Amino acid sequence: MPTREELALTVRTVISDVLGTEPDEVHERTSLLDDYGIDSLELMEIGARLERTLKVRIELQDLTAAQNVGHAIDLLQSRLAVPQ
Repeated sequence: MPTREELALTVRTVISDVLGTEPDEVHERTSLLDDYGIDSLELMEIGARLERTLKVRIELQDLTAAQNVGHAIDLLQSRLAVPQ
């Protein structure tokens, strides 16, 4: 299982790839909706890429429930800790 720092880098990189930004522009407190106006297709693309990269199942409601990037990282970390 990756460390939280490794997971955070992966999440920030995937988000920045989908949104066309730099990973260092995406922070723990970044709200994808408020800060980037992300739409459902972009959110689904982020989820699909994270599933492939992390080899974990991510429910759409988990992604939509995440209030910011840090919350999404915490959610993914707890998902990775549970055997699939």
